[in-house]
Amino acid sequence: MSCYHPSIEGAQHGAKSLPDFLAYAKRSGASGAQPSNYMLHGGKLFKSAKEIKAAFADAGLSIDGVSGHCPIWVHTTAWTGSPTIRPFIPADIAKKSPAEIEKWAETYILKLLDLIADLGLKVMPMFWGTAYGWEIATGYPWGFWAGPGYDLIKEGNDRFVKKTKKIRDHARKLGIKLCHEIHPGTAAPTADDFLNLVKITGNDETMAVNADPSHCWEGESWETRFLKVGQYIYAAHIKNFTIRAGFPLRTMEPNWTARAMQFTDLPSGDLNMNRYVELLLMVGFPSRYCQLHGTKTAPLVVEAESAHRDLDSTSANGIAYVRDHLLITPAGGSFEDGMGA
Repeated sequence: MSCYHPSIEGAQHGAKSLPDFLAYAKRSGASGAQPSNYMLHGGKLFKSAKEIKAAFADAGLSIDGVSGHCPIWVHTTAWTGSPTIRPFIPADIAKKSPAEIEKWAETYILKLLDLIADLGLKVMPMFWGTAYGWEIATGYPWGFWAGPGYDLIKEGNDRFVKKTKKIRDHARKLGIKLCHEIHPGTAAPTADDFLNLVKITGNDETMAVNADPSHCWEGESWETRFLKVGQYIYAAHIKNFTIRAGFPLRTMEPNWTARAMQFTDLPSGDLNMNRYVELLLMVGFPSRYCQLHGTKTAPLVVEAESAHRDLDSTSANGIAYVRDHLLITPAGGSFEDGMGA
């Protein structure tokens, strides 16, 4: 029996209502789904856990977490005053000061964590925002990261610990893992950066990883990354990409189709997805997830993004690929065990 089941992330399908998204996921062959926080809006803020559970039951799908990437990224980025947070918050909130936006986002996240707990979930896939500032996020020290009267790394460490404390404390009380997706433009774009977050938060048990191999663009391989943080992986996305040879990754190109890094359908990208799910098995992700949730299988959550392909067909293709190629059955022992006389 496989240790995995096919699932799908909902953030890219935000134009659909929750019932429509779940119906689409079921038609496409998914066994579970991971809606975005926005799909759960209703009532004063969120639909009730009872209503959400009923929607999943009607669709015959398991609920495999809630994507909280956008609100947490807003929370840890608002202090910079960047306008890039505006697509993810209400228009009236966007007019407020950075401190007011941060406070709004913190309150929103605490309520979202309460809902996740009510749904019986123990993971929230997400990523922390640019707690270290945009200078550090570039990955290149022009302007320099330390100088007379400032040290951007030290200040960022202090800022991260302080700004995330209430969220981490609440998640810990609820037994929820905050699964950071190691990603450019966040508080931890590499494995070592994530391990630094673990260190500065005193090995906080809420600090976890949402594995996604499609964000290793500039030297660190997905295998190097996830072997380093393997013990922290409690959630996993399935996604592929390619890098066009000779094209600069950091060019100021606003058109996704012209960029060097391109997300692809699962079969045609640069990554070997079978090797990826084998690594997840090796570092203990499926057993860790199943133990936490009392389930028999762990979700491989398809996150379909493509600048060229229709989104619905890309996601459906990804679900089918997981179903047909990645639902591996763990080995019961070494292949050498059956050799010999």
